[in-house]
Amino acid sequence: MYDVARPGPGNALEETSRIPALPAGDPPGATPARRPAAPTGPDYPAIQASPEFVSLRRRFRGFVFPMSFAFFAWYMTYVLLAAYAHDFMSRKVFGQVNVGILLGLGQFVSTALVTWLYLRYARRRLDPRVAELRARAGLGEEQRR
Repeated sequence: MYDVARPGPGNALEETSRIPALPAGDPPGATPARRPAAPTGPDYPAIQASPEFVSLRRRFRGFVFPMSFAFFAWYMTYVLLAAYAHDFMSRKVFGQVNVGILLGLGQFVSTALVTWLYLRYARRRLDPRVAELRARAGLGEEQRR
């Protein structure tokens, strides 16, 4: 049976046991190829160094870092309670519903709440400043990445 993993006898690598040499770059004496000019566009390093961008980044971090810390603390509290406070988590609240189930559902609710809070924050505090920066940089809606 033919082995597809093994090259056939007509393969140059198998016959010579070395990789064929490939030319690197233009041959000697040839005129170098003309490279197209770089497209003109916004000066991203200058935008990043601008005080407006620094302020925008500070506003973003001012929301995201504390909210991430708070959510992580809430999540770890739930995990630690589930691991070490069995009596507390198994306390019945009503019917077959216990504290653990309510706190677990609270994780989903808090995830949706954090998402909603961020969208609201971004719409009110970040997006208008981003639009100003784009306008100053000369980026229209059609040039957005």
